[in-house]
Amino acid sequence: MKSYDVVVIGAGPGGYVAAIRSAQLGFKTACIERWIGEDGNPALGGTCLNVGCIPSKALLDSSHHISFLRHEAKQHGINAAGITIDIHKMIQRKAGIVQTLTQGIAGLFKKNKVEWLQGSGKFLATNQIEITPIDNETGEPYSVEANHIIIATGSVPFKIPSAPVDNELIVDSTGALNFTDAPRRLGIIGAGVIGLELGSVWSRLGSDVIILEALDDFLPTVDRQIANSAEKTLRKQGLDIRLGTRVSGTGSNNREVTITYEDQEGKQQLTVDKLIVAVGRKPNTDGLGADNMGLEIDERGYIMVDNSCQTNIENIYAIGDVIRGPMLAHKASEEGIAVSEKIAGKPGHMNYDVIPWVIYTWPEIAWVGKTEQSLKEEGIEYKSGSFPFAASGRAHALGSTEGTVKILSDSRTDRVLGIHVIGPNASELISEAVIIMEFEGSAEDIARTIHAHPTLSEAMHEAALAVDNRTIHF
Repeated sequence: MKSYDVVVIGAGPGGYVAAIRSAQLGFKTACIERWIGEDGNPALGGTCLNVGCIPSKALLDSSHHISFLRHEAKQHGINAAGITIDIHKMIQRKAGIVQTLTQGIAGLFKKNKVEWLQGSGKFLATNQIEITPIDNETGEPYSVEANHIIIATGSVPFKIPSAPVDNELIVDSTGALNFTDAPRRLGIIGAGVIGLELGSVWSRLGSDVIILEALDDFLPTVDRQIANSAEKTLRKQGLDIRLGTRVSGTGSNNREVTITYEDQEGKQQLTVDKLIVAVGRKPNTDGLGADNMGLEIDERGYIMVDNSCQTNIENIYAIGDVIRGPMLAHKASEEGIAVSEKIAGKPGHMNYDVIPWVIYTWPEIAWVGKTEQSLKEEGIEYKSGSFPFAASGRAHALGSTEGTVKILSDSRTDRVLGIHVIGPNASELISEAVIIMEFEGSAEDIARTIHAHPTLSEAMHEAALAVDNRTIHF
């Protein structure tokens, strides 16, 4: 039986990063992964790289170009009449990007001497894992031992009885990345991150998109000012967002889907050509063999861990979507590094108060820290400063002036408590916010920092000035 210092189960953004960092720290490391790519070959990267973060952003970028040509190019003096869309080529491009990056991780494994054990892993004991090879016909199950084990098996889409996924007419987020053409009528259940991003893609490519959301509030975890702005903008772009709607059933006739739902006006019906179920994800902890050694898992499937991501079993850790906290790739990656360093006796660092969030619609939405409503609920006295991109020279040059930067700071110490952005390239701008909060900086620190001109980041600078009512350009 082969033995390792560290074995990681799962090679998503948490698992592969944990494996590489463990190997860098001198541990004999293996990583177990069973994923099969679209080309039929084993692949690293998990959901994020294969059917999540990367392919969805590739399609968002492609569809954004189409939207620009159709709606914005004219103001730049660009005549884009007669453009055509080749969705097949768009999907091919997406697949090519995924293949390049998954092969890149395989190269990183080789460079760092991480052994890839291709198959699925199941605990036999606290230090022993049975591996079932991907090819069950030619590969017999075998076992490996490890001094330390990191569980990084990620998450899977939630299924709802009222809309069973068949990946023909009713699809999950994976199926929605592989449509061969734009459905004329596209229904989406769920107005969260996944629903809004996929809705944006196919709306730009010509679909009439109707999003059904059970909650009465739009993006309830987002700062209310930013969420209201986002809702208004996305509706203006053509997304038909119906809040307070509860889907009770679906039916299909092999050509279209009929959705039955209830809203304030009672029972309703809607017919679409395709339906995407995007109601969230759940931990992928089934089949781990947790009962074989008493690993604590709660009723929702989350593995119980302490502040260091250590489970109730001393040598077993869990990271990413299988534990508490947001299901975000970068959160999983940083946990993977922190755990690897803890195993090596180093002070692994993970600050859960400064995890950035991004929704890749256009304009993009990004935030970190407290919202205004959460500060009010907690009774924290704060100051607020905002600056609109409509007053940004760089935003005007780009032709993208919708949105705002909003900074919340402690009214006594001026320490930044939260920063919220809706606007062009918000996903990049939020990094400055994360850094200032990581180092417990103040709004005054941002205000006193020179920002290049003309840039979108000047909006961050002006919002910091606005905290003390001294903006220059608004």
